[in-house]
Amino acid sequence: MQGTIATFDQGTHTGTLLLDDGSELAFEAEAFARSGLRLLRLGQRVSIEAKPDGRIHRMLIPGIG
Repeated sequence: MQGTIATFDQGTHTGTLLLDDGSELAFEAEAFARSGLRLLRLGQRVSIEAKPDGRIHRMLIPGIG
């Protein structure tokens, strides 16, 4: 699944994604930490791995992860 970074708080490392279907999904600091990234920019495309409950487990840069 892919989406676009809609918000990102550099202090808390939390934010939201706008998924390709138009829905918005929040991500926690742990999902950002698992990504191995140092920062995210608004509008940046990411692929996500989701847990069975639908929460984001990890984010990846498409084509790099």
